[in-house]
Order: sequence, then structure tokens, then C-alpha cells
Amino acid sequence: MTSGARQTLANVRIAAHDARPMPGSLSDPLRWLRVVSLTEAVSYLLLLGIAMPLKWIWDRPEAVRIVGMAHGVLFLLLIWFLLRARFERNWPVPRLVLVFVASFVPFWPFLLERRLREWSAATEASSA
Repeated sequence: MTSGARQTLANVRIAAHDARPMPGSLSDPLRWLRVVSLTEAVSYLLLLGIAMPLKWIWDRPEAVRIVGMAHGVLFLLLIWFLLRARFERNWPVPRLVLVFVASFVPFWPFLLERRLREWSAATEASSA
């Protein structure tokens, strides 16, 4: 390998390491945090409002199994994107705790959506 090829390879490695996801791209953790937060909130409402009454009033536990599994996966994704927001975008811990706690209270993620959008925009502007 020539020295020019080594230098090019080194530059590619550095560029790949320093690359940040473009705002709004599929790999942008803030965009996905917002999407997963709202989707998880909807699944929580479905679980509480439809699946649980089906189980306890009409003795139909299948709905809890299905919606509960989907809600669990979405909750794990929410935690994953919170961690990515912390480590890839340096979001402050109190902000992450607020989003995490909001996921336990019905309707809070919907109320927090506007603020999440503002925080995402501010983070993207400061990193640009």
C-alpha cells in the first residue's frame, strides 16, 4: 500500500468517526426519539383503554398479550433513543429524565411533543 493510499484510508476513517447523522435522517436519534415517544404513548393508551378492559371485563386476555408486547418493545426503543440522545447529541440528563417519566403518565408524551421538537431544533442548530 502506498503512502497516499494510507493517507486516504486514514482520512476516510477519521471522517467516518466524526460523521454525525444529518438532522431528519433515518439515523438521527432525535427524530426517532420523537416518533417512538408518540408511538409508545399511543400503545400505552391502547393498553390501558382497550386491552385491559377486554382482559378484565370481557375475559379476553389476547389483547393484552399483543398490545403489551408491542408496548414493551416500543418502551425499550424509547430507552435506546434516550441513550443515543445523551451520548450522540449530549442532551442533559434532566431532559432525558423528564421524557422518561412522561412515558409513564398517559397523555404527557403528547403534551411534551412540542417541547421535544423545540429541543431537537435547538440541538441541531447548535451542532451545525
